[in-house]
Amino acid sequence: MWDNPKLLGGLADVLFALSVSLMLYGAIHYAIHLPEFLPLNTVRLEKAVQRVSAEEMLRIAKNGVKGNLLTVDIENVKHALEGLPWVRGVSIRREFPDRLAVRLEEHQVLARWNSNMLVNNFGEVFSADFDRALPEFFGPEGTSVEIAAYFEYFSRELATVDLHMEKINLSPRHAWQLRLTNGVVLELGREDLEQRLARFVEVYPYTLAAEQDKFKYVDLRYRNGFAVGNQAKPLTNRLSLQSGKSLVMAQQS
Repeated sequence: MWDNPKLLGGLADVLFALSVSLMLYGAIHYAIHLPEFLPLNTVRLEKAVQRVSAEEMLRIAKNGVKGNLLTVDIENVKHALEGLPWVRGVSIRREFPDRLAVRLEEHQVLARWNSNMLVNNFGEVFSADFDRALPEFFGPEGTSVEIAAYFEYFSRELATVDLHMEKINLSPRHAWQLRLTNGVVLELGREDLEQRLARFVEVYPYTLAAEQDKFKYVDLRYRNGFAVGNQAKPLTNRLSLQSGKSLVMAQQS
């Protein structure tokens, strides 16, 4: 090998090309990490926000910006913004020559969750300050998505007879209980929720609407009817009917 000039010449050429490449790589790597190279001058909010403070968002974004347009750690900035109340999601993209474009997705609040949290329209639980009246959901951990879905369904059905909900309770045994804005509690139980509510909605205008100030709860856990009572019932995990307390059985054909 060492007495082969052609082979030695080729090896020298390869080593020279490799050394030049490494030098170029080092120079480029050094140059693109200089703050003066493609410096970041602007953080732009792509869409107006309603509940998130735009000033706070921009402050956090700018504080998280380290380096230039090419070297900034976008995931770090994104993670910082996702920690803000009301922020559901964040997307960030680079805009040449000197700007980051930020888009925030805000939570759309649906109800309160177990008194001290909020739940959005996807059924996701989050924490934020909110001072207006909201429906209330109570349920075991992990059931918020299911409750939110049923809330939409129950709301549509009840609205057809001009009734509205203020609370939903899902017990650990998966029994459903609704409190309406007029104070009446509906016991749906664990099975056939759609059929039981449909039965109530069907007969309400003809049998109960004119008497709604005379009863406080309706137990729909009967195969062919329901029971009503005039004693107020709290939203609890179990609600039992007591005999002899003004119960009326409304039978249907």
